[in-house]
Amino acid sequence: MTVAVQQEDLQILARTLQEQFLAEVPSGEVFHIKCAVNKDELMILIQHPVSINVDTEQVFSVIEEVLYSLASHNEQRIQCFLRMVGEKLPYAKRSLNIKVPEPVETSVAEDEEVAQEESASSSMEFPLAYSPPISQSEDEEEEIFDPLAGTPDLLTTPHRRPFPLMFLGMGLIGVLVFGSAGAYVVTRPCVMSECEELQAATKLKTESRQLLIRAKSDQDLAVITEQLNKTSEALSVIPWWSSRHQQAEELKSGLSAQSEKIDQVLKALQAAAVAEQKMQTPAKNPEELKARQNLWRQAIAPLEAIRPNNDLYRLISPRLLKYRASLKTINQQLVAEEKWLKKLVDAKAVATVATQRESTAQSLKEWQKVQSTWQITINALNVIPQTSPAYQEAQQLLLEYKPKLARARDRVTLEELGAKNFQQLSTIARQAKGYEQKQQWQAAVIYWEQALQAAKQISNDSLYYSQAQSLIPAYSAALKEAQTKLELDNAWRQTRVDLEKTCSSNIRICNFTVDEKGIIVRITPEYEQLLQNSLSEDTNNNSGAIADIANHWQGLQEALIVISENASLPLFIYNNQNQVIYLRTP
Repeated sequence: MTVAVQQEDLQILARTLQEQFLAEVPSGEVFHIKCAVNKDELMILIQHPVSINVDTEQVFSVIEEVLYSLASHNEQRIQCFLRMVGEKLPYAKRSLNIKVPEPVETSVAEDEEVAQEESASSSMEFPLAYSPPISQSEDEEEEIFDPLAGTPDLLTTPHRRPFPLMFLGMGLIGVLVFGSAGAYVVTRPCVMSECEELQAATKLKTESRQLLIRAKSDQDLAVITEQLNKTSEALSVIPWWSSRHQQAEELKSGLSAQSEKIDQVLKALQAAAVAEQKMQTPAKNPEELKARQNLWRQAIAPLEAIRPNNDLYRLISPRLLKYRASLKTINQQLVAEEKWLKKLVDAKAVATVATQRESTAQSLKEWQKVQSTWQITINALNVIPQTSPAYQEAQQLLLEYKPKLARARDRVTLEELGAKNFQQLSTIARQAKGYEQKQQWQAAVIYWEQALQAAKQISNDSLYYSQAQSLIPAYSAALKEAQTKLELDNAWRQTRVDLEKTCSSNIRICNFTVDEKGIIVRITPEYEQLLQNSLSEDTNNNSGAIADIANHWQGLQEALIVISENASLPLFIYNNQNQVIYLRTP
């Protein structure tokens, strides 16, 4: 049969098929349907994206269902094609013969209904291409397949004849049959009626600037954000086939972007509020300070992105100055804390050195180093302020280190006293020996006693104790010897008195010493010279003087012999040349 239609008929048919695809075919909105008449046959081309998996049987079934609902009593031949967008050839085809069956009268006796069988031409699918029945030679170039080639363009071809009653009926029947799908399409928001959502969004976009300018708190910003989100969400109900869909999408994008910016500011203000709350109490450790530093940075970074021409700038500008000052304070605290932490670490290291020195100290100087090292440690810990997170640990270390400093100080005092006593006893011992050499036994006894007392006063905890103990036997022996000599010296005291009287005259006659070896008398050079002079002079002129000198020498010898006998000591008389001129043994 000849299919004669006008452009409006084909447009109605295409839209009806499109609506049915939306209702029944998955992803029906991506299918594009085009109808045309070519050589008295109705041609229907269905195109879809390559990424869509298509159930060809379902597609052809939907088309056939729509065509049956619109068909007249005349038989119609229709060609249907499926093609992917971008491809030249269809990959599936189906030919349909559409005819509405006429009612048949039935026999009452038979009580059966006889329905006229529906005739339909056989269908076939083409996986890649559809080949027309006209044969071509191998040398002839194959033409590009287009099932709608030569058909009028529905958008540009003018009307040629009035709308036929047949397709008017088809349209009415289509509206009745597919009224539910059509009603869904036309009753969606902003399709046929006024668009309240679009009006509300436009109004909010206009008023949002004033709302932001008047905002004075975080709560005001939160209210504005909620309004923007609700209005943007309301625009989502406008379907894609609405003529206002594009405008709605643009408004939705603008409102969402504005809401996102405000939300970033709110998050920054919330981070600042948390940081301010945490700064009410001192940080316990550097990790807490760094966490607060990160909070301030999270608050400041989004706010710094707000330019002076932004409506939010007036609200966040004074806060940004305050937040920067707080961040600066945290940074200064971190720098100071690093300083105090370093001092704490250094104090621990010095304490380790002090402990090592204490374990090996063997002299006063080494113990003085131990004391000074502990003192350095204590001084370093004492300067850590209470505001520093390192303060608590520093105080605990002070409780541990101060007793060690006290012990080191006591040990230094002990060693200083021991060193002083040891030096003192050494000095006293040297003096005692000096008095012995001078045979001043009384002084020697006194100094040896002092030396022994000093040695015994050195504490057994002192490093000098063992040295002092080793000297006690020698000093005791020296004291005993000095005491013995003192007793003898006391016994020889009269001997010395007698010797002193004997050796003294107008000139010094002799010098003497008295000890256990004996009495040693040495003639002085003056007396010896007097004797020699008397012997060399003329005896006639000085006979009396010579006799006196000779008598004096004889008397001197006799007096010395008597003193020797009284003391029971040998007597040795030496001349000026250290020669023995007289010897007497008991």
